Amino acid sequence: MAAASLRWHMLVANDNAATPVPNRAYYSDLIEEFLGRSTEEILGTIARHAQFSIEDTQRNAWVEQIRILRSVLPPYVARGKIYFEYAVPRLGRRIDVVLLIDHVIFVVEFKVGEKEFATSAIDQVVDYSVDLKNFHETTHDKTVAPILIPTLAKSGLAVIATTPQNDGVLPPVCAAVKDFECVIEQVLAFTSGSSIQAAQWDEGRYRPTPTIIEAAMALYAGHGVAEISRSDACAVNLSETSSVVARIIQDAKQSTKKSICFVTGVPGAGKTLVGLDIATTHIDKNSELYSVFLSGNGPLVDILREALARDKVRREQEQGRRFKKGRARSEVKLFIQNVHHFRDECLADVSKAPIEHVAIFDEAQRAWNLEQTASFMSRKKGRPDFDQSEPEFLISCLNRHKDWAVVVCLVGGGQEINTGEAGIGEWVQALQRSFRDWHVYISSRLQDEEYGAATVLTELARQSNVHIEDHLHLSTSMRSFRAEDVSALIKQVLDRDLVAAKATLEKVRQKYPLVVTRSVSRAKEWLKEQARGTERYGLVVSSQALRLKPHAIDVRSPLDPIHWFLDLKDDVRSSYYLEDAATEFHVQGLELDWACVVWDADFRYATDGWRHHSFVGSKWTHIHKTERQTYLKNAYRVLLTRARQGMVIVVPEGLDDDPTRNPAFYDPTYEYLCSIGFNKI
Repeated sequence: MAAASLRWHMLVANDNAATPVPNRAYYSDLIEEFLGRSTEEILGTIARHAQFSIEDTQRNAWVEQIRILRSVLPPYVARGKIYFEYAVPRLGRRIDVVLLIDHVIFVVEFKVGEKEFATSAIDQVVDYSVDLKNFHETTHDKTVAPILIPTLAKSGLAVIATTPQNDGVLPPVCAAVKDFECVIEQVLAFTSGSSIQAAQWDEGRYRPTPTIIEAAMALYAGHGVAEISRSDACAVNLSETSSVVARIIQDAKQSTKKSICFVTGVPGAGKTLVGLDIATTHIDKNSELYSVFLSGNGPLVDILREALARDKVRREQEQGRRFKKGRARSEVKLFIQNVHHFRDECLADVSKAPIEHVAIFDEAQRAWNLEQTASFMSRKKGRPDFDQSEPEFLISCLNRHKDWAVVVCLVGGGQEINTGEAGIGEWVQALQRSFRDWHVYISSRLQDEEYGAATVLTELARQSNVHIEDHLHLSTSMRSFRAEDVSALIKQVLDRDLVAAKATLEKVRQKYPLVVTRSVSRAKEWLKEQARGTERYGLVVSSQALRLKPHAIDVRSPLDPIHWFLDLKDDVRSSYYLEDAATEFHVQGLELDWACVVWDADFRYATDGWRHHSFVGSKWTHIHKTERQTYLKNAYRVLLTRARQGMVIVVPEGLDDDPTRNPAFYDPTYEYLCSIGFNKI
C-alpha cells in the first residue's frame, strides 16, 4: 500500500498530461490511454496529486506497478478504466489500483518486493472491496474482485468462487504476477452482468458509515462530518445538526450570551460524531471558540485517545516524519477529557473559569444526580457540604465566564445504566433552579418517553428563552447501516410489543442477519463465518451475567477495552479471540461490526413482564427497585444495539441439576425471541 494522507479531496491538476482526475484518485484513465502514455507522464500526474513527499521506494513501487499493468492490460483496450491510489476515506487508506473491466470492479493490492501472502494484506484488500460494495453507491450492484499480488511470489492460489454472503464480493484471490492476466479472464468468465459505464461509476457518491473510532480519526485528521457520513434522504443530515450547533455557538459569542443545547437521538445515530466534529473544528487552544469534548465513559475516552494517537503517528510516519506516540497522546488529551477530571480541575479554584468557552458533554444522561455527587464529594474529595448535582455543577463551571459560554449535551434516550445516573431531567431542573438566564435549545423530540424529561420540559417551554430546533434530534441509526430499523426493533422487543417487533424484524432481516441459538460455540462459528477482512466481532454480556462461567464467560475477569477494541486478530486480548466478553460499561458509545450477545438469567422473559435478578452469593435474588430494574433493561438495550452488520443472540439451555441455571430461567426468553421470528441456528 502506498503511503497516503487521510485527506481525500485532492486538487485536480490543470495540465494536459492526462484525463482529469476524479477527486478520489491520484490518476485515472481509460485503459487505452494509460497504455499510450509514458511511465514518467503517469508518475508525474500521480506525484502532482499526492500530498506527501515522494521517496524513491514509493516511486519505484509505482514504476513496478505500471510495468506489470502494461503487460497485463492490452487485451482489455476499449473495455475499461484504471485508477491509481483510489481513496477509501472511512479506512484512511488508498487502494493501489482499481480496474473497471467489462462488468467487474477489480481491487488490486500490490506488495512490491514481497513474496508472501500475508494475512494482514489479504484482510486489507478484502476491507477495500467490502467498503466499496457497502458505501459506494454505483458499486452496490456490481461484482467486486479483490486481488493480492506480492510481486516476488512464485505462485498463488487463484480460486474463483462465491462467498456465504453472496453479495457480489468474491473471495480474495492471491496471485503471482505471471498469473494476473489469467485471473482477470477467469473472474470475467465466472461472473456475469452488464458492462460498467466508467463515467457513471465515477459519479457514484461515497456514503460511508464509519465507526465512532474511524470517524474520530478522520475528523482529527481534518475531514468535515459531511465527508465521512451518509446523506440518505431518509436520515437527518448530520451536517445539518452540526451546522445548527455551530450556529448556536457563534450566536452566543456574538451576542455575549450563555446557551445550552441538547442533541438527542436513537442509539448509533451519530450524537458523539456531532460532538467530535465541533471539538475537532475548534481544536486551537488560542481560539476563542476552543472546545473540549467531555465524557464520563472512561473506556470510550481511553479508546478514542489511543486510536487518535496511533493514527497520528501512522500518518506522520507515512509522510516520512518521526513522531512519538507520547507526544501524540499529550495532544489528544487536550480536547478529549474525562468529565470527572474536568470537574476536579474546576473544583480546585471555584472562582476561575475554565479555558474553554464551549464544553461538549457526551452521554449527558449519565451525569450523576445530587445524591451520588454529594456522596462522592464527601467520600473522595473531603467536601461534606456539597449541594449540587453533577449537571448543575458543570453548568456552573461554564457560567463563570463573564461574557459567553455554550454547553452542548449529547443525550441518548433509555441509556442510563448505572446507579446515580440522573438522566436528562436533572439538566433541565438545574437550569430551572439556577440558570434561568441561559438560552435553551432543544428538539421537540426530547419529550419522548425514553428521555424522561416531558414534565420538566412542559414547564420550561413556557419560558421565553427556550428555542425549538428539530435538527437537534437524530432519528435514524447510522450504526446499523444495513438496516436502519434495528434500534426500533430492539425497543419493541424490550417493550414486549410483539406485533410491532414481528413487522419490524421482517424489514430488518433482509439486510441485517439476526439469529438466535442455544450454543455459545455455534454462535462463535457464526460470527467467524460472517465477518470478512478486519470486520470486528466480539462477545458482549450484561455486567450482571454471573452464571455464564460454565460457558467460559466470566464478567468479573479484567478486560482492557483498548486492546479489546483496537488490537488485531493476532492479539489474544482483542475481541477477535472471543475469549473475553465486554459488558455494557465497556461498549456503550462504541460499535462492533458483528456481535454475539449472551443472554443470562439476570433479565428473564415472563408472560406478565420482564423479571429482574441479581446473583448474590450462590443464588439469584429479585431486584425490586424500579431504578435498578431500569438500569438492567437499559443494559440489554445497549448490548443489543452494538452491532453494525449483524448479531447472534445466545440464550443458554440451562441445566436441570443446577438450581442457578434452571432451564426455566432461560427457555421463556428463547421462546419469546423465536415467537418474534428470529432465525434459529
